[in-house]
Amino acid sequence: MAVYNASELTLILSDIIKENITVEAWDWLQTQTNGINNSGISTTFGLLPRKTGKAQIQVSSGQQGLINASKLDLTYNNWTADRLSRVWLLTQYREEDQDKYFRTIENLFSAAEMNEQVALYSTLPFLSYPQLWVKRCAEGIRSNIGIVLEAIMYHNPYPAENLPEPAWNQMVLKAFFTDKQVNKIYGLDDRANSELARILIDYARERHAAGRDINSMLWYLVEKFVTEQQLNNMKQGHF
Repeated sequence: MAVYNASELTLILSDIIKENITVEAWDWLQTQTNGINNSGISTTFGLLPRKTGKAQIQVSSGQQGLINASKLDLTYNNWTADRLSRVWLLTQYREEDQDKYFRTIENLFSAAEMNEQVALYSTLPFLSYPQLWVKRCAEGIRSNIGIVLEAIMYHNPYPAENLPEPAWNQMVLKAFFTDKQVNKIYGLDDRANSELARILIDYARERHAAGRDINSMLWYLVEKFVTEQQLNNMKQGHF
């Protein structure tokens, strides 16, 4: 699993944000984070798009190199300024009272519209008290909103590092079922397991019976748990 310094990464994000929003917006954002509390963060979180805009951000090769050095398979080039700024904002929120911290973040989730959900799920790797968000992450996997699912699945280390096996397996199956880019899921090799292989074989059998294509990534996740002959037979439709 990943070994990274979240504080170092947030400094990199600061540089990216500064280069992708106006000076006025950055000054405002910094002002909002000074002594931020549970009520202030909710207001700032909601106002952010009006201040930062929603343009797609650009990440320099040097900045991407620093991100890569953090040991995380992260990419921000297709993110919008408000999404990245919201993630950065939440990394600035500190609260020693665990219950209070949980209530504050959970209230944001409960009231979030689609784009706010995307930002919140993108922030999961950086939130304090990681185990508090397992249930919330598992609930997010049941979403039918594509960009919300992608925020949880794509280049996000939180599920691989924190979800129990049943929830992890559900997420991977959901990725296949909804035609997501499975190769973008962080931790596929580390979290491969025999039960997931069984579930995916059942899914492949159903796809074959319906005359539908089977994503090649499915065989990649299954091959560790079957013989070469069994794998070849299944690829030919002999289950």
